Amino acid sequence: MADTFLAVFTGSKTNPRMQAWMAMPEAEQKAKMQEGITAWHGWMDKHKAVIVDHGGPLGKTKKIGPDGVADTSNALSGFVVIKADSHEAAAKLFENHPHFTIFPGEGVEVMPVMPIPGG
Repeated sequence: MADTFLAVFTGSKTNPRMQAWMAMPEAEQKAKMQEGITAWHGWMDKHKAVIVDHGGPLGKTKKIGPDGVADTSNALSGFVVIKADSHEAAAKLFENHPHFTIFPGEGVEVMPVMPIPGG
């Protein structure tokens, strides 16, 4: 039986790979962006049988806590939800992903979606 996993794409504006990306000439950056988008769509198509939710890029973050609502930042840049037979199998799906092989992303964190206790 396959379990559900959340894969979160990470990357920060201060990471050296992002700084190098931003320093690229605009034409080179656009060409690399198109290459990355094509590869990303290829990854999604290759794994469509295990994708539960295509997810997407994440925007600016608000943190809500006892003191109210505030702007904040983190390294989360996108997500996708998948099914896999094990945590290891889920992680292996993201080896050599375009997020960090073409784009300047730092990595992909994969975690199981646990059942709600008592649910």
